[in-house]
Amino acid sequence: QLQLVESGGGLVRVGESRRLSCAASGRTSSGHAATSHAMAWFRQAPGKEREFVASINWSGGRTTYADSVKGRFTISRDNAKNTLYLQMNSLKVEDTAVYYCAVDRGATAIYEYDYWGQGTQVTVSS
Repeated sequence: QLQLVESGGGLVRVGESRRLSCAASGRTSSGHAATSHAMAWFRQAPGKEREFVASINWSGGRTTYADSVKGRFTISRDNAKNTLYLQMNSLKVEDTAVYYCAVDRGATAIYEYDYWGQGTQVTVSS
């Protein structure tokens, strides 16, 4: 069973940076490792629905971002370490949320996800 564990969350001030990590272990029901799949970051703020933040294809060569984070956040992956990252710069109060990583069904992003982590809280204070 594929498992995802996020880390790196915490309390930061406006304008600061933070890097989140998502460690993958195990395999999907079809026997593939997360390194064969696109992956993504989502976030959910209090009282709001979960929203897409960024995605990356299996090789790391293609990325997409939500408009709200474009130019400030960078998604990357190290397949040798089975780890997904989200570098967050110039953080804003509105970035406060629980951040989740997810594994896409495709090698390139098709925006369908079967596996999710438990989330890591990021709180940005003014």
